[in-house]
Amino acid sequence: MTARKVIIDTDTAGDDTIAILTALHYFQVEGIMITGGNVQFDQEVENALYTIQVAGHGGKVPVYKGCERPFLALGSQQHRTVEDVHGSDGMGGANFPQAIQRPEEGHAVDFLIRRIHEEPGQISLLAIAPLTNIAMAIQKDPSIIPLIPHIYIMGGTNNALGNITPAAEYNFWVDPEAARIVLHSGIPLTMVGWEMCTRYSVMDDNDHADIEQLGTAGARFFRDINKVVMQFNKEVHRLPGTTHPDTLLMAVAANEELMTQSGMYHVDVETAGELTRGYSLVDINNRLERTRNVRVCEAVDRDQFKSMLLEVLKAIN
Repeated sequence: MTARKVIIDTDTAGDDTIAILTALHYFQVEGIMITGGNVQFDQEVENALYTIQVAGHGGKVPVYKGCERPFLALGSQQHRTVEDVHGSDGMGGANFPQAIQRPEEGHAVDFLIRRIHEEPGQISLLAIAPLTNIAMAIQKDPSIIPLIPHIYIMGGTNNALGNITPAAEYNFWVDPEAARIVLHSGIPLTMVGWEMCTRYSVMDDNDHADIEQLGTAGARFFRDINKVVMQFNKEVHRLPGTTHPDTLLMAVAANEELMTQSGMYHVDVETAGELTRGYSLVDINNRLERTRNVRVCEAVDRDQFKSMLLEVLKAIN
């Protein structure tokens, strides 16, 4: 069976790298777009290029630079990056050597528009970053909207605690305006929120021991990039291990049977709240009586997710 075609949109740091490895394992990845988010933009680009090389796909998957800052950033305004979570290089402080592959010429938004028109209805999007690039593409060329079969989004929360503020998940918080554009686009959407990550994707010390036992280059890469986030999660989020929201999103997209419960709800994002910027409203009881625009993941087969992760890391030698 031919692998489904996808384009990844990422702010490559930490778990984004394992998510990219997962996508390369299960999909035909047509390209990777970089969006401003987790760490300094050029470092995100380097992290994506190196991750492709680790997977053995160096030179085969193009990487395009996209929007470095949020949709409505003013002047030289910068969003908050989170090196405290992922390490100074976004890779657990591993400071890997520069990859051989270099980024492509041209802008990620233009790449996305071109590829969607070249193969209408054939390329889904795997979004594990602030949604700036995708929103920009929709605004620049709305004719791509009916040509995108699905967008899988790691972002937001379903009436749960955020990870950057009590109210908000990081990707939606960095660029809530972009998130609103995408959520209201009419494109079929699946959302895997931060609370799915904390319930089903946490890898504790025992899980890390199982990964270490694989003895592969993939397992060693996983260990290296997770050194900082393990400590951060235990101290700040009060979680017993590393978190893998982006990898969980990839796994759900690759095998929807992993998602054991979901619902179609109206989902929107707060853009102006004093305390709730980036908050994702999931109208579980349809109190607003608005269009149900997003399929929201509500439960995951955790054992199957871990098995998929082990499969990915075992295959990288």
